[in-house]
Amino acid sequence: MNTVTSTQAPLSAPRRTRNWLDPSDRQLAVLLLAPTVLLLGLIVVYPIGKLLYNSLFEIRLSGGDAIQFVGLRNFADALQDPDVWNATKNTLLIALITVPGAFLVGLPLALLANLPFRVRWPIRLALLLPWALPLAFSGLIFAWFFNTDYGIVNDVLRRLGFTPVSFMLSPAWAFAAVCLTTIWKTSSFVALILLAGLQTIPRSLYEAAEVDGATKLQQFFQITLPMLVPSIVVAMIFRTITALQTFDIPYTMAHGGPGNSTTTLAMLINTTTIDYLDVGYGSAQAVLMFFISLVVSVVYLKFVRGEAK
Repeated sequence: MNTVTSTQAPLSAPRRTRNWLDPSDRQLAVLLLAPTVLLLGLIVVYPIGKLLYNSLFEIRLSGGDAIQFVGLRNFADALQDPDVWNATKNTLLIALITVPGAFLVGLPLALLANLPFRVRWPIRLALLLPWALPLAFSGLIFAWFFNTDYGIVNDVLRRLGFTPVSFMLSPAWAFAAVCLTTIWKTSSFVALILLAGLQTIPRSLYEAAEVDGATKLQQFFQITLPMLVPSIVVAMIFRTITALQTFDIPYTMAHGGPGNSTTTLAMLINTTTIDYLDVGYGSAQAVLMFFISLVVSVVYLKFVRGEAK
């Protein structure tokens, strides 16, 4: 009995070592996903949880008052605040204008970059440059373009015999200038995603369509667009979410003016939390923006699932 026990005891340790060094597929998946889950928890779950927590309190850093639990009062105040409604309206209008605009500009650019040129790198480099420029820098460039006194746009209008326009002093023109700048900046991003989708379409489909006598226009509507739907949806999801969070271009071009005609929800949140130091109320506004982005994402995902079926 003693001999049997002494021979069995050493065998158990190597088995544990082998199991640890050679994990099962499930154990390996858990080990590989653990760092990602931890990272997402630190950079996504915790900030969102902290934001929701702060929105339930009155936190004013300027007055030195004690932090007080107010429940949903910050949300009630936000829903009755005309500045919040104005900023939300401007944000949604920018999204409704710039997202389709970026697609309508980005799709021809992607088709052009996908043509079988011998030297295609200048066209693709031209797509990368607007996307690579910082948002604030793009806003400053176009603020100079639309300047009333020495801007390029007004200079061209003068040479053509038209009256110069005070773009940044008119609410309508300032809003149009912000939307035009945003479309220019983001259309290259949409074009790059669509270009990647175009390169996945088999060439054999077009060759078969040519054999059947299909024109280029028929090939575009019957082959290119249907095959591009997944890439279009992905581009629209990212473009819509970033449009709902627009801050840099309206801020650098018009500082939210004239008046509050170009103030977006992100700019209002920045003003509330940074300028007025009202962290609780600013957190409630940020939660509302997060809710709008979440609703839009759910709608897109339902559309994707419907297309997949």
